[in-house]
This record gives sequence, structure tokens and C-alpha cells, in this order.
Amino acid sequence: MVRMHAHADTLYLKIADAMARQIRTGTLPRGERIPSVRNLASQHGVSQSTVVQAYRTLEDARLIEARPRSGYFVAARPPQLPEPDTSRPPRRSVSVGISAMAAKMASLAHHPDYVSFGAACPEASLFAQERVRRAVSRATQRHRGTLCQYPFGPGDESLRRAIARHVLRMGCHIDADDIVVTSSCLESISLCLRTVTKPGDVVALESPTYYGFLDILENLGLRALEIPTHPRTGLSLDALQLALDTQPIKALLAVPTLSNPIGASMPVPERKRLVQMLARHKVPMIEDVLYNDLCEEDDRRRAVQSFDTAGQVMLCGSFSKTIAPGLRLGWIAAPAWTERLQRLKAATSGSETVMLQRALADLLTQPGIEAGYRQLRGVVAARVDEARGLISRHFPKGTRVTAPAGGFILWLELPGEIDTVALFEACLDEHICIAPGSLFSATDRFRHCMRLGLGGKWGDAERRALARVGKLAEALKP
Repeated sequence: MVRMHAHADTLYLKIADAMARQIRTGTLPRGERIPSVRNLASQHGVSQSTVVQAYRTLEDARLIEARPRSGYFVAARPPQLPEPDTSRPPRRSVSVGISAMAAKMASLAHHPDYVSFGAACPEASLFAQERVRRAVSRATQRHRGTLCQYPFGPGDESLRRAIARHVLRMGCHIDADDIVVTSSCLESISLCLRTVTKPGDVVALESPTYYGFLDILENLGLRALEIPTHPRTGLSLDALQLALDTQPIKALLAVPTLSNPIGASMPVPERKRLVQMLARHKVPMIEDVLYNDLCEEDDRRRAVQSFDTAGQVMLCGSFSKTIAPGLRLGWIAAPAWTERLQRLKAATSGSETVMLQRALADLLTQPGIEAGYRQLRGVVAARVDEARGLISRHFPKGTRVTAPAGGFILWLELPGEIDTVALFEACLDEHICIAPGSLFSATDRFRHCMRLGLGGKWGDAERRALARVGKLAEALKP
């Protein structure tokens, strides 16, 4: 498995990343011979050792393979699988109620006796643990006095400046003074909803959507209006337009890049159109950019907020999927609502630990962060490809699977109306945890679907467990 290193050579990673894209898009078909180390070094004007490093990275990601005395070839790819259809939720808003399954699933995410595909929690080995440790150690040494002081304000200035620089990569120009640091992306979203809605209001969101969003809506007394969503291109803007024309929508909550659970990424022209629609109707959007840095397509890392000239978009994020889950820090950038958000944050949970904020600021401003993202994308892409291959061999015929452009989540639509709640229980009996599709809607419309989180441990035990889930699903066919 590829690991993130503190002093990664960005040159070999750029070469590996460019070739990986050609392979995943089919430009380089499976089985095709790729240039020799010497030829590629000559083409790029780099040393042969740099190309060897790039090829080793691609081998680790199982995108290429070396054949004795023959050279390097594009590795065999998993067979193409049909993708799920566009969702068809009801056209009315509904009150939200979430099953206790979500809490049970979360409790098993790191249980040593279970193989868990339920939670979307990345494992520690995916991250540069030594780099994080050193940043926290430096912050402790330099700012240890802050541990004995109450933190005040919207967040440490060094972190807010670092986040303002970070969002430039998404095309967003945000003043550091308009950023509010939070305890997590979910707290950011909750604060935004509390700022622009009141109990009983209607919130539009993708269908299926992340169960954590539904949990927030339930606790705030909000009604969910689910909008049809395509597994590749995301939210149907035609359906959203109809909803805006006919429903009293007070806010849109969406994940335009690598939406959870289906991994859809909205095309750039649709992002521009979405901003125009929201401006006409004066409806604020809460945009979750948690997964943007995991997307393999450069243009779809650009935030919807980058096209917003009317101040309608509230940007929310964290670094729990890309840098350090354990730091538990999120942020909001919503200039039109900065003062209200600051007051609400102060009244709700106060400020975050200064030492951890400065450690994260340190990590965000170190050289090589983009190289780390590239490596992480390569590792999880190889894992997702391998999982899709296992699904094609072991799951019931007719299973539909998403093919996201990044991230570590797959959405499966099982044939024959197989009940994934029953599958969830059958898997628990064998110490395997999955996420039933019914968790991801307020309407119980996805009982034949499931989400697979592939960010946890990945080895022979997990491969066997995934194959076993397929066999258990086959046994539940009516």
C-alpha cells in the first residue's frame, strides 16, 4: 500500500498522477504496454530513478504491472458494472426520523472483532501520522500556555489564514476574518442550518443523502425534501427548479463533489447554473466540500461557492478525510452571515483548542500537501477498483454499483428487492458491518441498496468479508 511521506518528491507523483488518469479514463486500455523507464524519462526530461518511483507508485495502486523481460503494462481492470438509476424520491417534504441502526453502525466502525464497511471513516495508516505527530508536538512546545487559557473568538488567526489559502484551490476567495472554526464539518452544517432556517422549514437535499444530515434535520425540527440525484452527475437541477417553483424551500444542503453516499460529482456548467437558480429564488445553499480534495478530476474540485456573486452559498468543510481525522476541526466560510454564525458558535460550544488549531495550520502550510493528496487518491482508488472487482464476482447478478471519480465510498443497488436491513442483520451475525440504504433517506426508499465504506482496514480479512456479504445477499434473494 502507498503511504504518505513527509518529504514526497512531487515530480514523480505528478508523472504517476497523469498516467493514472489516462488509465482510469480508458485512454490507456488494459493490457497495453506503456513506455519503458528510459523512454519516459527522456519524454519528461527527468532521471530514470524518478520514473521508477512513478511506476512503483502505479504498481502499488495496481494500475500497472511489470512482466519479466517484457516491460510494464496496464493492469487488468475490474469489469464494467451497471450503475444505479437516478433516484426517484417523493415530491413532498417529510419529517425526519432516523433508525438506531446508525448509532449501532458507528459503534462498530473500529470494533476489533468486526470487519466494518459501515462507516466512512478512513484508517490511520492512510495518513502521514509522523507528520501530524510532529506538528502537534511543535504546537505543544510553542503554545503550551494556551492549554491553561480559555479560547475565545471565531478561531485562531493562523488557522483561519491557512483555510483562506486552502479554499483558493477550490476557486474561492474568502477573507480570513469571514471564517469560523468549528469542531467538525457536521457542526458547521448544523450552525448554518440554524442560521438560515427555523423549525418546520423545508430543506432540499440530495437523494440518497448522508444520514448525518438527516439526523441534524431531525434534531432541528426541519423537513427534508429529497431531490432526484444521478449517480455520476449529482443533483437534478431540473427537479430542483420544479421544487423551488412549487415548494417553500428555505435552504439547499448538498455535496456537489463526491456526494455521500453515491459519490456523484456535479459538472462545472451545472454548478454555474445552480448558483443562478439559487440567486433568482434567494435560497441559501450550504455546500459541504469535505471530499473535494479526494476528487480525481481537477475541475470538479472547484466549489459551487466560487461562482457565487450574490452571497448565497455557505461553505463548510474539514480535513478529517484528508489530513488528520483525530484533530476534529471544521470550518465555515459564509461572509453574508459571519456575525450571526460567530454569535451562534460562541453560544453553542465556544471556541476550539488553540493548540490543535495551530497544529492544523502548520500542517496546511507545509510543502508537499498536494503530493500527499495525490498519494491518498491513488491508494483509495486502487482499493475501490479492487472492491468493484470483488463485487462483480461475488454479488448477485444484476447488482448495480457506482463508479465515483475519487473517494472511498461505493453505493450498491441490489437486484430482486433484496432487503439490506435483513442483510445488515445477517452480516452482524458474522461480525461484518454494512450500511443499509434505508439510512440514507427519510422515505425508506432504498431498502434494496447499501453503502460500502472502504476507508477502514483493507487486507485479506476485508476481502473475504466483502465476498461473504455478496454470498449472504444472494441467499436473501426472494
